Amino acid sequence: TAPLARRVSGGAARRVAAVTRGAPCRATSMPGIPTTKLKDLKNCIEAQQFDAEMLKELFVVADAMAEVKPGSPESRMLQGFNMATLFYEPSTRTRLSFEGAMGKLGGGILSTESAGEYSSAAKGETLEDTIRTVEGYADIIVLRHFSAGAARRAANAADTPVINAGDGPGQHPTQALLDTYTIYNELGRLENLKIGLVGDLANGRTVRSLASMMTNFSGVSFYFIAPDVVKMGQDIKDELDEKGIRWEESEDLLGVASEVDVLYQTRIQKERFGDRLDEYEACRGVYTVDAAVMDAMRRDAVVMHPLPRLDEITTEVDSDPRAAYFRQARNGLYVRMALLKVLLKV
Repeated sequence: TAPLARRVSGGAARRVAAVTRGAPCRATSMPGIPTTKLKDLKNCIEAQQFDAEMLKELFVVADAMAEVKPGSPESRMLQGFNMATLFYEPSTRTRLSFEGAMGKLGGGILSTESAGEYSSAAKGETLEDTIRTVEGYADIIVLRHFSAGAARRAANAADTPVINAGDGPGQHPTQALLDTYTIYNELGRLENLKIGLVGDLANGRTVRSLASMMTNFSGVSFYFIAPDVVKMGQDIKDELDEKGIRWEESEDLLGVASEVDVLYQTRIQKERFGDRLDEYEACRGVYTVDAAVMDAMRRDAVVMHPLPRLDEITTEVDSDPRAAYFRQARNGLYVRMALLKVLLKV
């Protein structure tokens, strides 16, 4: 695939970096119907649905979404559409950013949090029946579920578009979209990158999806830094091998930090350990991004995190211009606005 053009915008324009950056290049008007395979996208279930050209086109739409002003014609483009958010697991950023995205474009929002406890699932209703019912009220469904594969089941049951907002330890494709968009904004490229993934790589659906999505770009390599019980799954390693993407496992966080363009930290997910709390405690705190790690990093590298964090990135890092995680969270709004436009064929 052709390299994505160097571009600097959003967070990158605000960063202090050692490299020379080009002029901002934002979409000046709202793009119309996509011209790549993005136009045929019906659901968003997994990172593997997207190729480089689809991502490039989606990011142009996301750039335009960042410029949408209240009261503008663009802010009413989804007026008359309803979006249902069905969340069977807790969420702050994902649910609010989807609801914020729909609201900023004039659409209606039907929301339920803790759906497993407060919806008819508590009475034994199957996921498929819930989806078939909800699509009678909504034009698009955003689903977070505790079971890997639940989003695929929902999409198979629905005629309306379904967006996977995280399915247990499976995938989180919209997080991968916003992560890839953030890397593009911060560094100006998606090719020839060294990426360090740190923390809970076994249960972290964000890093699994990001690794898959970045296989679209040449010259990408990965370092996996994780305690033994939460190492990256073999399925992702096999996928990287099949696509010729270099990866290696390491225990040397400082050494990896000095090499990478992106250091992507994640929290150890206590909720995935069940009653194995001794294993959780053994994992927690093993790898922490602190001032020493930042001192080891290059000046033009970035630190990312899908949030929420506990203590795996110390708060002293927040003021460093290379700390991109709050810009990363904000980018989720623009990417999800773009995805809603694409899936609703507006």
